[in-house]
Amino acid sequence: MQKNPVVYWEIASHDAEETIDFLEKIFNLHVEFDKKSGIYEVPAGDSRKEFAGGGVFTLKKAKLPFLTVYFKVDDIDAKAKKIEELGGFIVIPPFEIARGTKICLFNEPSGVTLAMIQRISS
Repeated sequence: MQKNPVVYWEIASHDAEETIDFLEKIFNLHVEFDKKSGIYEVPAGDSRKEFAGGGVFTLKKAKLPFLTVYFKVDDIDAKAKKIEELGGFIVIPPFEIARGTKICLFNEPSGVTLAMIQRISS
């Protein structure tokens, strides 16, 4: 098993509803809208699991649509430091998005944006 597996993905769209409609028609996806986050969640398998699946949302800040892959990590702050040491760039430093969950967005050296996610104890 991978030490830091890919556990989540996001599609940032100019129109999330249109994107979801398209993906549902193509792939027969089961989608759940999370009113709190405003994200259309696409669970992996038959039900929601911790950090499994993905989500689609409408862009509010970014100008270009994007796809982000999330890697599950044990120590997000240490990984962010290592990313910088190896020539990467921290786009959004580690922060708590929900109680018990931290994320960090970063560019690898060629500029591709990726993300990390960590479950933290409260």
